[in-house]
Amino acid sequence: MLVRFHSRTSAGVLMFGDIAVVLLRLMGMSGSVPGAVLARDIPEALHRLRQAVDSPEGDRIREPSRPKKHDDEADGPDATRVRLRTRAYPLVQMLEAAAAAECDVIWEHADKATG
Repeated sequence: MLVRFHSRTSAGVLMFGDIAVVLLRLMGMSGSVPGAVLARDIPEALHRLRQAVDSPEGDRIREPSRPKKHDDEADGPDATRVRLRTRAYPLVQMLEAAAAAECDVIWEHADKATG
């Protein structure tokens, strides 16, 4: 599943659903898709997300594991992993822009996106 985040202030952000749910929960949201954070609640959600990913524990937050698709995919210690704070960056940017413009941020299944 892919999740699309969007607001009036920035281009949409597309994420794998499992990562989106982790980030939503770090923001203090339920993790349900679809959903929204209202403009008045964005500063608190942004603060929570930043606090989680910028803390020393930020890279230790457990990400969902994905099944291996091909035998030739790297899976050992040399495999490149994307840090959670890197995955969160586009969402942080969107939340910052939405907070400045006082507008809502909406997320939904990418195949059903309306915005």
